[in-house]
Amino acid sequence: MSHQSLPGFREFFPADFAARSHLFEAWRRVAARYGFEEYDGPPLEPLELYTEKSGPEIVGQLYNFTDKGDRQVALRPEMTPTLARMVASRANGLRKPIRWFSIAQMFRYERQQRGRLREHYQLNCDLIGEPGPLGDAEVIALLIDLARELGLGSDDVRVRLSDRRVLAALLRGAGVTEAQLPLAYAAIDKRERMERPALEAMLRGVDGSGMSEPVAARVLEVASLHRLDAVEKALTGVPGGEAALLPLRQTLQALAAMGLDGWVDVDLTIVRGLAYYTGTVFELFDAGKSLRAIAGGGRYDDLLGRLGGVDLPAVGFAMGDVVIGDLLKERGLHPAPTPAVEVFIAGVTDDDLPHVLALAHECRDAGLRTEYALTAQAVGKQLKLADARQARVAVLIGPDDRARNEVQIKDLTAKAQRSVSRTDAVAALLAARS
Repeated sequence: MSHQSLPGFREFFPADFAARSHLFEAWRRVAARYGFEEYDGPPLEPLELYTEKSGPEIVGQLYNFTDKGDRQVALRPEMTPTLARMVASRANGLRKPIRWFSIAQMFRYERQQRGRLREHYQLNCDLIGEPGPLGDAEVIALLIDLARELGLGSDDVRVRLSDRRVLAALLRGAGVTEAQLPLAYAAIDKRERMERPALEAMLRGVDGSGMSEPVAARVLEVASLHRLDAVEKALTGVPGGEAALLPLRQTLQALAAMGLDGWVDVDLTIVRGLAYYTGTVFELFDAGKSLRAIAGGGRYDDLLGRLGGVDLPAVGFAMGDVVIGDLLKERGLHPAPTPAVEVFIAGVTDDDLPHVLALAHECRDAGLRTEYALTAQAVGKQLKLADARQARVAVLIGPDDRARNEVQIKDLTAKAQRSVSRTDAVAALLAARS
């Protein structure tokens, strides 16, 4: 009987797992350089944790069920609700700002497409307890440095940066009412995926009950703003415009001081579909925009109060492993696979086996990846297995070698062989490694 993995779920063969480990290790290195601490939470949570944040419509996108304790539960689709609960439980004892990151597997029951599966691993980085624009710049710098750590340059990826406060001020100045803001955000968010007539129809409403034609046109003009100077000009004379612009300007100034402004594009089409964002919003895309967003996040100053009952400002982002993995593969930036074995030890006769086992264990204690044949085989067959394992060196032990208290070390790349004292064998192998 043949059993296949479920649709949207992956199997990680050794080469795939090595690429995933390379990504995770880079994530951890950069997060640590920014003083972020790693945490984790349960993969199974009460269903209401997600419906309270996103509404009952989220259930259609979840793997949810009733467990044996008659509880409504779901596999986690995101980390923010868990983070909010965990921070709230120890908020008084945590030094602010809190710098936490996690690498967790997420599950969503949705249609598969390029860059989106039903499970993925996700890096989450959150800075909690800091309301100012330096906090925004800090997490954006972290995101850029993640790209740099993986070998990507500013010509490969771009941070597209906006601010809900700026966008709201411009939209109000264009005649959009408070009640119409969500509709305006939704249309702007779709600007690159829909034609202008369809967007205008969306803003006007099916029966004309939405915005007037002039207001709808001004909304789309706002969405076309892509540089800071253009945004500044558009905000001239808009009530509250200067105050709304100040955090965005300060965030960009901080990134410029770090030498990272060349990675960032001001782009008011970046809205982020989640309603809980309160300020800065940003997404990381490949420069050619041929892939889905690589990462996205922003400031969410009210969410921890709603979900965890603690009034703490926060800013953060999430990066999944699927899209960034596709981009690294496309750019040839996956690391070369590391051979599973460095040293292969071969015995000439059956009597050599105890000596093979002893040396193998010494090599492993020294940190050398070591293998030997598990059944009696001719030396030639053992060396073929060493080649198949891509071992760097083979060590041969035979009766004559043992009589001289020596082993033969064969460089399988250079095809050179030399005798080494058995006592010095491990040291010689370690020296050859470097």
